[in-house]
Amino acid sequence: MLNQYPLWKYLMLAIVLVVGSLYALPNLYGEDPSVQVSHRTQPLEQGDLLAVEQVLNKEAIEFKRIELENNKVLVRFNDEHTQLKAADALKDALDKKYLVALNLAAATPDWLRSLNASPMYLGLDLRGGIHFLMEVDMEAAIKRLEESLISDIKSALREEKIRYRGVRLDDHILQIDFSDATSVESALSILKRQFRQLDLSQQGEQLSIQGKLTEVAIRDEKKSALQQNIITLRNRVNELGVAEPIIQQQGDSRIVVQLPGVQDSARAKTILGGTATLEFRLTEGSVTDWYDAEESGRIPLNALLYHERNGNPVLLNRRVIVTGDMITDAASTIDTDKGVPAVSVSLDGKGAKKMNDTTRENVGHKMAVVFIESKVETKQVGDETVKQRSITKEVINVATIQGVFGARFQITGMESQEARDLSLLLRAGSLRAPIEIIEERTIGPSLGADNIKQGFQSVMIGFVLVLIFMAIYYRAFGLIANVALTVNLVLLIAILSMLQATLTLPGIAGIVLTVGMAVDANVLIYERIREELRNGNSIQASIHAGYEKAFSTITDANITTLIAAVVLFSLGTGPIKGFAITLSIGIITSMFTAIVGTRAIVNFVYGNRHLEKISI
Repeated sequence: MLNQYPLWKYLMLAIVLVVGSLYALPNLYGEDPSVQVSHRTQPLEQGDLLAVEQVLNKEAIEFKRIELENNKVLVRFNDEHTQLKAADALKDALDKKYLVALNLAAATPDWLRSLNASPMYLGLDLRGGIHFLMEVDMEAAIKRLEESLISDIKSALREEKIRYRGVRLDDHILQIDFSDATSVESALSILKRQFRQLDLSQQGEQLSIQGKLTEVAIRDEKKSALQQNIITLRNRVNELGVAEPIIQQQGDSRIVVQLPGVQDSARAKTILGGTATLEFRLTEGSVTDWYDAEESGRIPLNALLYHERNGNPVLLNRRVIVTGDMITDAASTIDTDKGVPAVSVSLDGKGAKKMNDTTRENVGHKMAVVFIESKVETKQVGDETVKQRSITKEVINVATIQGVFGARFQITGMESQEARDLSLLLRAGSLRAPIEIIEERTIGPSLGADNIKQGFQSVMIGFVLVLIFMAIYYRAFGLIANVALTVNLVLLIAILSMLQATLTLPGIAGIVLTVGMAVDANVLIYERIREELRNGNSIQASIHAGYEKAFSTITDANITTLIAAVVLFSLGTGPIKGFAITLSIGIITSMFTAIVGTRAIVNFVYGNRHLEKISI
């Protein structure tokens, strides 16, 4: 009776084994080459599925299965050649508002999917694709907020009819100058009430107010800039048509973007890092005035000097009619009159009203479209790393207003690819602050397949070698340890699948290490049992003592390793986190199978029996 488990413990182990096997099973079925169809603005319905099916049937493209899943249409194929052919056909046939992306969909049977059983997600180093680490220019975000506040302060003072001499910004210090003390007092009272993000005060007896952003305002703006950029990047990735991307925050100012299956890093960098936006302004004066201003350097007070792409000067009114943030939709198209690439633009209510009012009052006048792009580059100057910020502003189109228009119109003056990229950026929204790509990795699909093959081989080689050693050295008890090791591997894969964790190469390394460490507990237990037998104790007493006395040593060793894994997860980045996750889960499952699992088998085989000897 010394070594017997109650029935409920055996039932618990059986349930754990059955559940673990079920949720590890999807990883054996592999993946189907697939095409994922989604809509830019709305979920897809059964009618969209029929439209996709009709295109495939018309092109005589055979598919394995078509289904409506998570408001998207997913079409599965038998091979990659058919997948690529179908993707091209759908891109040509469907409306531009549909997004067509290549995908690898899990081939899990329906009965397993009904249990929410899914395979592990493969990381970029196993699937192939592009990895970017981006840094948000927080200095530019703060400067943008300060410039916005200057405009708001001027508007507030004008509304209250308080006269001021000027508002300027110098090294993050905002200064507002007045002509008399009464205006200073009135302005200070009003501005403190309206602009709580500023720390405002009067400078002694001077007729001026100074202010700077509070620490809370700076912290909130940085956090907001990071979150807004993540949202914008996610929109841009959706526009690129990438299935299952990873976009997540890293630290206080960095963003990780992983694009599985994408190989064109140049286009991805252009789209993700682009900060392009547009401004619509009326022109000032005639073409002769433009060249005179260029040559003389004398620019009218109500105008700004810009240049077209060919270098020709253009004088534009200081007042902006519409900006990029008023654009709700944009699509690349062809101008039917001129036969050149164009971008069809839709404005929100505020922008449409401004455009309508402006065009009604200025029929026959010229209006210009200004393309604005911000860039951040890191350069090495001597021993220092310096960030250089540059803003490019150029006129891409000057056209005469032929009639009144508001919410919808077209702009031209770009190459075909440039028109497509600009429409994408305008649809996805502008970045709150410029970003710089500080790390980039491209992994080909063939290299990813090789990584999977080699990783699987490393796990199996380590697994088989441990099985052989334990069977030879500990005989029957070694076989029991091998059963526990197999169950441990199944439970580890099951938990990773249930958590939908991303398996990477470092994660595979964690599994290999777990396989090697998993039998450590059994080695300690078995050696303790052998020691008890050498001391003359009975077999049942030796088995009991072996498990009881080795428990504290096993716990100490595994908790130490678990602490190290937690530290790695807390301080590490992507690949290190993957290693730490698999190692942590592996430690927990190996302790369970080595202590509880093997004890159950030993108790079942040897418990409550009078034995003369055991095979250990």
